[in-house]
Amino acid sequence: MVQQHLSYKEMTDFGCFYTPQKFVDKLIEMVKTNVDGYAEYTYLDSSCGYGAFLKSLYPLRTIGCDIDEKAIEKAEKFYPNSKYYNLNALSGFTRDSINLNDSDKLIIIGNPPYNDTTSRVKNDIKKAEPCVIDDDIKTRDLGISFLLSYNKLKPDYIAVLHPLSYMIKKANYDLLKPFYNNYTLIDHCIVNSQEFSMTSKSKGFPIILAIYKKSKNVFKYSDVLGLNFITSDNKSFNLKHDYIRNYISKYPSKYKKYTDGDVLFFTMRDINALNRSRTFIEELSDNSIIIDKNKIAYYCYVDVFKDHIDKLPYYYGNCDVFINNSDFLRIKDVFITKSVQKHPWLKSKISYNENTDFDLIDNYFKKLFQM
Repeated sequence: MVQQHLSYKEMTDFGCFYTPQKFVDKLIEMVKTNVDGYAEYTYLDSSCGYGAFLKSLYPLRTIGCDIDEKAIEKAEKFYPNSKYYNLNALSGFTRDSINLNDSDKLIIIGNPPYNDTTSRVKNDIKKAEPCVIDDDIKTRDLGISFLLSYNKLKPDYIAVLHPLSYMIKKANYDLLKPFYNNYTLIDHCIVNSQEFSMTSKSKGFPIILAIYKKSKNVFKYSDVLGLNFITSDNKSFNLKHDYIRNYISKYPSKYKKYTDGDVLFFTMRDINALNRSRTFIEELSDNSIIIDKNKIAYYCYVDVFKDHIDKLPYYYGNCDVFINNSDFLRIKDVFITKSVQKHPWLKSKISYNENTDFDLIDNYFKKLFQM
């Protein structure tokens, strides 16, 4: 249920993406499948909103917390059988805050807010710091901070939805090392962000319904790379690909100085970001990569890859641009020619052998995307 008392800006600041009932039911079903004696646990949703998870867990013992006082009032009205606290779960929050003992068997459940303050999406209306956050869990994203806050409570299990990027992007994984050092993934399901209300109208990104179990075994990044992810419609995918980051710089270098003959490219993040952003650019800015012209073919590859993103399923959205390097090198002049057609000003700045057999590009991507 959408919290209609919040403005669009407030929903953006607090990272509110409300969970469809089918995903609430699915996550609870996963808990019951994976947790022996699940009825013996206390269930905590520390960003409970209107209490959708708590209501669906009846008659089990449940606790709901939220920084939003009006949301707590609504939750108490919709589902009075839970215990509620109007608290900021990211600041000074402990088991004592909700009258739990260290010995109480605890499962944290829910869909924590996520809001990457460094993302260009809706950045014009976001607050840099939407709420007070303890220094030891403060990150650029509310959702990452919430996962770190769960770690401090030491629950037996954690059953939550979060962007898959928290796991598969190395920078995010590193931020979450304190979490992954203590919790390992035991079950999951991948769904499309576009199935949530009020999400971006652009291409969706993967959300994971995840069951984590407290463990002495570290959930390593190599374990993530070895996973075979399963979607809600029983498709599977993995991360075992060759990526463009292995061949070029994706971000500006402070050591390179611009000259008139240089070619510029816009900063790259993941596939979905590429879908929204520019590629070759003519103006110098903080987001400009000064290209090593020996690598121009690879930047042309990214430029042309952008035109084929619509052929990719949503669950690759948070991945880096992937490549079959040996196949690409055989037809690199076709990619360069295509980019020059798109950006005619490039022709005076680079040298290449023109090849307009663009069917080779289509055939390349048909083969690449059969993953």
